[in-house]
Amino acid sequence: MTIVVEKTDETTFKVTVTAGTTTTHTVTVSADVYEKLTGGAVPAETLVEKSFEFLLARESNTSILSRFDLPVISRYFPEYESKIRGMLR
Repeated sequence: MTIVVEKTDETTFKVTVTAGTTTTHTVTVSADVYEKLTGGAVPAETLVEKSFEFLLARESNTSILSRFDLPVISRYFPEYESKIRGMLR
């Protein structure tokens, strides 16, 4: 499985996941969310990549929304914020 993250503008990322089936996702990350989850310690691309690793451990790439704001993950997986902070260390 591969995850490729491409920054398309300051808050938007194109994510391509190849795992049997290739899927493409558009993810937005506001500056506030980025700061809250990373404290500026890692690039936003790393936050997005690790967020996809988190999602792919729980569901297939074909089940992940094609377009979403990063905080939406917490609606489906309440443990996301605490887990992602640990994954970024």
